[in-house]
Amino acid sequence: MNINNEQYLGKQLAANLFNHKGVFVLPAMTLLNSDHIRLIGQHRIMLEPQDVVQVDSAAFYQIAVDDCTAAMEGIFEQLRYNKSKRLPMIELRNEVIPFIQQVSEKNDFYGILAALQPKDDYTYRHNVAVGILSTLLGMWLKLKPEELGMLTIAATLHDIGKIMIPSDILHKTGPLDAEETALMRKHTTYGYEMIRDTVGTNHMQALVALQHHERMDGSGYPFGVLGHRITDFSKIVAVADIFHAMTSERLYRPAAPLYEVLRQMEDDVFGKLDPYICRVFINKLMQSMLGNDVVLTDGRTGKIILILAHDPLRPLVNIGEDFLDLSRHRDLGIVKVIPQ
Repeated sequence: MNINNEQYLGKQLAANLFNHKGVFVLPAMTLLNSDHIRLIGQHRIMLEPQDVVQVDSAAFYQIAVDDCTAAMEGIFEQLRYNKSKRLPMIELRNEVIPFIQQVSEKNDFYGILAALQPKDDYTYRHNVAVGILSTLLGMWLKLKPEELGMLTIAATLHDIGKIMIPSDILHKTGPLDAEETALMRKHTTYGYEMIRDTVGTNHMQALVALQHHERMDGSGYPFGVLGHRITDFSKIVAVADIFHAMTSERLYRPAAPLYEVLRQMEDDVFGKLDPYICRVFINKLMQSMLGNDVVLTDGRTGKIILILAHDPLRPLVNIGEDFLDLSRHRDLGIVKVIPQ
């Protein structure tokens, strides 16, 4: 791969690209991934700054997430028809992981969240979303770079076992019956076996596929193990997985408002989710709401001006001349946060 061309990863081509012999290589507006960069190098083309367009953040998130979602769909389809069930790690490392890392590095939670809203591709977009959210959470938990890289792959593959589940169950719009639920739950063990049997993955990543539905109090599946038997990676992915599922528009239920989701997650901390990991997640999300307006349960509107570490969901709010510390006014709560 040409090192000089590498700097253009994630940028868009300004015009149709041709090689020195006039052979067409790539169309205008292509968002350059590592496969494109390799192809451009094979054609002995050296990109110049004027060959690419810097995309604004919102557009970059949208294009990158859309591209990753399409690539995940391709990977799922390829596995469905390929009976060996070996995961195409090279495609994943080239077409998906670099973009997930680039989007996560921006650390712009609200900008990123908009791009993660499914269109009608929840099954595929959810993998990308959990990859990005887990990577963000891993950064906030101060994981080392090599651990973070392993986590990103594990999170992006957490649901890969779903390719073994019949399509009619996977895409059913209503609730599943007992038999369908039992079959659906097998995606955890299927995913574990697929990742375990793929060269270039490790046992920690296979365990995330197995354990992301396990819960601290033993109420999860497939084995109902207790918290001390669940790996940290699996606990991180569980938080990202639940959060994206609850904040996504789905065929059979609307997305829950962000603040409502955080409140439910905080309730779940006492039992189901890892308290420390969940607290860091809620804290960071609330921090990113600083300066936003909120509507209170008594109908008044104010602005969040301070997040309290010990009680992040009950911040200090400014209403006109007043400052309300919601951690002391337990009778008042936030109904919703108004995005900026």
